Amino acid sequence: MTSSYSENSPLFEVSATVQIGATPYEVYDVISDLKRSKEWSEECVGGEWVSGEPATVGAVFRGENTREPDVVAWAPVVRGTWFTDSEVVAAEPGRLFSWAIRNSAGNKQESIWGFEIRPVEAGSELVHNFRMGSPTEGILEITADMTTEEREKFIEEWSQKLKQDISATAGRIKNVIESA
Repeated sequence: MTSSYSENSPLFEVSATVQIGATPYEVYDVISDLKRSKEWSEECVGGEWVSGEPATVGAVFRGENTREPDVVAWAPVVRGTWFTDSEVVAAEPGRLFSWAIRNSAGNKQESIWGFEIRPVEAGSELVHNFRMGSPTEGILEITADMTTEEREKFIEEWSQKLKQDISATAGRIKNVIESA
């Protein structure tokens, strides 16, 4: 018997903050161009806008992703290349940009990736964040045959992976913008 996920709400919530020597609008122009995410993302290696006006609320981006075999190696996560469709849920130039991962039926899930930008004296403060409220279709598939202990271990290890990834991504965005 496995326990409910409701004990862990939100299931995942991580963020990383960096200071960037650029205006909030300059930062926004880069982070809202999801085709460029291969320059900084741990897993997204590119993609294309498939519907809507790019980088506006409601627009859909199909991301191409890749994951190495050793990432939480014991768990049945997707490895190699896979694709995700994401719908932009917030697009406020110079301030906020975020998107929700869609499930196989094309519905938004409680899996939100995003950026908040604040002006600071030396340029901008960028907060890169991820929040998953309830488990997504993918998380349910990954953990379907796990015991409670295995599920708890997976959530703990995946949380650590997310923290490392989001921190590395924020640092790479800073480098990309400041070296331009």
